[in-house]
Amino acid sequence: DFLFFWGAVFLITTTLVALLKKENKELTPTKEETKGITDTYRLLFSIIKMPAVLTFCLLILTAKVGFSAADAVTGLKLVEEGVPKEHLALLAVPMVPLQIILPLIISKYTAGPQPLNTFYKAMPFRLLLGLEFAFLVWWTPKVKHEGGFPVYYYVVVLLSYALHQITLYSMYVAIMAFNAKVSDPLIGGTYMTLLNTVSNLGGNWPSTVALWLVDPLTVKECAGAQEQTCGTTVAAEV
Repeated sequence: DFLFFWGAVFLITTTLVALLKKENKELTPTKEETKGITDTYRLLFSIIKMPAVLTFCLLILTAKVGFSAADAVTGLKLVEEGVPKEHLALLAVPMVPLQIILPLIISKYTAGPQPLNTFYKAMPFRLLLGLEFAFLVWWTPKVKHEGGFPVYYYVVVLLSYALHQITLYSMYVAIMAFNAKVSDPLIGGTYMTLLNTVSNLGGNWPSTVALWLVDPLTVKECAGAQEQTCGTTVAAEV
């Protein structure tokens, strides 16, 4: 029902935009950004070859390695330890107003000449939250009882997620503000797309690697099987 409703909303709104929105033909840009796909890619390669852009791309490709495991694996580990998926999904609901308000607040601090200062300040706190998430996973089985989990456990999880959202959005808004600030206005769209794509890639590949490494790095013990390490899926099944 949820997917059907929002699918209908998307279809209606995009159709209305296509039918009702008209281009303003009176205003013509002083210079065309690009003439076609080939020119666009030539432009992208010329941008990325610039030393400052290349250095920045390397930085944002590796900046999120430190908290990739905490971001990608924590929720899965909590479910593995017995926290119901629907309870974790419900905890995401109070995060929605926070996610709307946070960019408005943070944008005041990223509007100045050095938007990346907010990024730098948020990073150590986000790294510390990774340790806090690790503690949360360790603590989860210790507070579990027959009826599930106590209310105070969910309060701690909710506060942890809220703090995580603050650091996440501080870094996200700061990097977006910086990308907008350094992009050449004449080729703003192409410039912004390149930097934002690299930024997104910098968040996705560490999470993928973290998820891939979960099984090899997880230490398991088999009850009742003395000579089995349970290091592989087959061994665990045996």
